[in-house]
Amino acid sequence: MNSSRFGCSWLRDLGFTEENWSLRKGSMEDLFAVSYVEKECFPPLEAATEDSFRERLQFYGNHFLLLYKEDQLISFVDGFCTNEENLTDLMYEDASLHDEKGRWQMIFGVNTMPFYRRKGIASRMLEEFIRMAKEEGREGLVLTCKKEKISFYARLGFSLEGLSESVHGNVEWYQMRLRF
Repeated sequence: MNSSRFGCSWLRDLGFTEENWSLRKGSMEDLFAVSYVEKECFPPLEAATEDSFRERLQFYGNHFLLLYKEDQLISFVDGFCTNEENLTDLMYEDASLHDEKGRWQMIFGVNTMPFYRRKGIASRMLEEFIRMAKEEGREGLVLTCKKEKISFYARLGFSLEGLSESVHGNVEWYQMRLRF
């Protein structure tokens, strides 16, 4: 995936140049980097395991969007596609449920390394992920988040649908949806 096609002028403001950054989809080579970033971004009970990412990359690596600075992964968004309307805990656990022709793009994680937070990277990564889902003909995207993140996702066009049935990590999650 050619990073220059994304029009990411915001990256230049962070000191990224064409030579030292890349924005691309995921593959098995990204397994250790993705697992590392996940552990840095989520508490142990909420973080996906390396085995889980191995399965995810195998079944839907093309639904990972990764931002590298040189050889360091600094941010990624991932999730699979399905015809199911609501995001369930089982989806996190079973990557084989991915349906490439699914109407909905689920978002399982939005991860940015702590040093790079509050610079607009997560917003831009999500905007690109949304653009890709729209281009693929999806009806929209669905995610779950903690209460304190609702306003962040609302600014990107997601609507709050209420408390999710998810009990992942023993946390209260809220489901949000963006329809095209």
